[in-house]
Amino acid sequence: MKAVVIGGKGHIGTYLCPMLVKNGFEVVSITRGNSQPYEDDYAWKDVESVFLDRNKCSNFEEQIISMNPDIIIDLVNFNIEDTKKMVEAIKKSSVSHYLYCSSCWAHGMAEILPFNKDDMNKVPLDEYGKDKFASEMYLKEEYRKNGFPATIVMPGQISGPGWTIINPWGNTSMRVIQDIADGKEIALPNFGMEIIHHVHGYDVAQVFMNAITHRNVSLGESFDAEAENSITLYGYAKHLYEFFGHEPKIKFLGWNEWCEYEGNKEECEHTYYHIIRSGTFSIEKEKRLLEYKPKYTNLETIDLAIQSYIDRGLISVKR
Repeated sequence: MKAVVIGGKGHIGTYLCPMLVKNGFEVVSITRGNSQPYEDDYAWKDVESVFLDRNKCSNFEEQIISMNPDIIIDLVNFNIEDTKKMVEAIKKSSVSHYLYCSSCWAHGMAEILPFNKDDMNKVPLDEYGKDKFASEMYLKEEYRKNGFPATIVMPGQISGPGWTIINPWGNTSMRVIQDIADGKEIALPNFGMEIIHHVHGYDVAQVFMNAITHRNVSLGESFDAEAENSITLYGYAKHLYEFFGHEPKIKFLGWNEWCEYEGNKEECEHTYYHIIRSGTFSIEKEKRLLEYKPKYTNLETIDLAIQSYIDRGLISVKR
C-alpha cells in the first residue's frame, strides 16, 4: 500500500515515515522545502521526498490524489477549509484512510478530568484550537453520513531531541532552563500546579501507525496521543533541578506579578494558553482499541530534550 505523509519530515513524520517503510508501505513525504528529519533512520532511503507547499499550490489536493495513495496522513493542516477541500478530493479517489492531525488545544479548558476525547462540545480557546476542533467535527459528520474513512489524532506537546520543548514556565524561553542549570532561584506562576503534557514524537507517530494497522476500529474516532503521565510546572522545575544536580530553589508569584518577572509579553501569552488548559488525559481508549504502548515516559522525553539542548550548546553547564 502507498502512504502519503503531508509534513513528513516534521516532529511526527520524523518517526512515522520510517515506521511505515518498516511495515511494508511505499511512502511519499511531502514537505514545503528541503528540510531534514530530526533523527536519521536507514529507512529514509526508501522514502520518496516531494516538495509541495499547500499555501502556494492552488491544486494541492489534486496533486496529492494524483500520487495514487491508499492512505493520506495529514500532519500540517491548520484550516477547516483545507480539510473540506481534502475531503472532496478524496471522495473522487480510491483513498481508503485519511488520518488528520488535530491537537490537544482542541480540548479547551478542563472541566471534568481526564479530558473526554469524544466530547463533541469542546470549547477551544484560540483560533488554532477552534480550527482543529471544527475539522474534527466535520470529519466525524462525514464519516457518520457518508462513511468517509477518517481518523483524528490529537497530540499533546510534542517533544524530544532536536526541537524546542515547553519549559516549566509553560513557554519556550531558554532563560528558566539556564537559570535552573546554574542553580539559581526561579519563580513559577500561581502555585505551579498547572499541568503540561510532553509526549515524544515517536509515540505520537505510534498512535498514527496503530490507527492505520487497526483501521476498522479507528475509523470515525478521535484519539489522544499522550504519554502515560503529565506533569505540573512545579514537578517539572523540581525535576530539572535534580537533572542538573542542584537543590530546588522555587518561589511562587501571582499571575500579574509573574508576568512582570518573566518580562516578555509574547512568552507570557504563550504561557497563558498552555497553562489555562491544564488537565489530564486518559490513554485507555488508545490502549484498548489501538494496542498503544508509549515507549517514553514524559520525564524520559524531557530529559532527552534537555540533553539535546546541552549537546547543541543551547544550555551551558558548569563542569
